[in-house]
Amino acid sequence: MTPAAKKGTTKKKAPAKKKASTNKTEKSAVAETPVEDTKKTSSKKADQPVRQAQDKKISSIRIRLSAFDHMVLDEATTKIIDTAERSGAIVHGPIPLPTKIRKFTVNKSTFVHKNARDQYEMRTHRRLIDLNETTFKTMESLQSLSLPSGVDIEIKMG
Repeated sequence: MTPAAKKGTTKKKAPAKKKASTNKTEKSAVAETPVEDTKKTSSKKADQPVRQAQDKKISSIRIRLSAFDHMVLDEATTKIIDTAERSGAIVHGPIPLPTKIRKFTVNKSTFVHKNARDQYEMRTHRRLIDLNETTFKTMESLQSLSLPSGVDIEIKMG
């Protein structure tokens, strides 16, 4: 029994020594693999924003128009809607937003007559247009569009 036990112990020791020697190589291999993995993941992480920027398209554009004259504002909205539909975008609007009214009261005389006053008001008409599924062609056509003067345009992309 002792020879078998010795054989068993020698068999156990020999593989243990081999494992120890392979463990050193495995440790170095293990130590190298996380470094390689981190390099691979870091390069993947560095590539991901570039890929996302290339794949990412402008999904929607929100155009907010405002003007003092509602007729001029309606002309501008029809031009924008026509060009957007021709380029293949889905148009939601024009949505009329509440008109801002600014009132001013001014005395007619400089000093004496407090009851004599003039009242003025400025009406700012506003419209909202949402464009979905826009393309590069839509952006080009909107940039080359000439709109009437007196119309203020705010464009938000997102």
